[in-house]
Amino acid sequence: MQNLEQQIQFIIELDQLKAVYRKALIKADNNRYENSAEHSWHITLASHILAPYASPGVDINRVNQMLLIHDIVEIDAGDTFAFANHDVLGQQSEKEQLAAKRIFGLLPEPQASTYLSLWMEFEESITLDAQFAKAMDRIMPLIQNMQNQGGSWAQNNVSKQQVIKRNQYLEHAAPQLWQYALSQIELATERGWLRDQS
Repeated sequence: MQNLEQQIQFIIELDQLKAVYRKALIKADNNRYENSAEHSWHITLASHILAPYASPGVDINRVNQMLLIHDIVEIDAGDTFAFANHDVLGQQSEKEQLAAKRIFGLLPEPQASTYLSLWMEFEESITLDAQFAKAMDRIMPLIQNMQNQGGSWAQNNVSKQQVIKRNQYLEHAAPQLWQYALSQIELATERGWLRDQS
């Protein structure tokens, strides 16, 4: 019974992710900011839809588990804009490490260790599964911004090179999607939604 109580407490804790807001704008809802729980749901479903483009050997079920838990740490650490400066992003990484230990530590063993390990795999992005998961996390803002006249890119003066670098996980994890992303980035640059540094 103690395990069940710990699991219920973890599930209750997850509700707080709905109160963490990102910089992505939701065009369908008067351009309000998206919350991290919505983002996690959206990219998990997207990974199912886009699974045929994944490199051979990707286990989409593991990818989906990573995507569902990857932002849970934001309950404690909050969200940081993807194109913030390196110091801010470095501090965010430290906060997220502490958050992961606390939040996944609410679960009983072996679940606590299993989920913490899966979260670390996503963060390190060495395995093919983690790289595809990371690619899904990165392509969704691209899709959203393209549907919203540049959205958060245009608002924050983001450059073409920053978005290319951010989406590079696609190159090996889903080469066809990488080509799609490059074409969209070029189009966004032509339309003035991304700053061209070249």
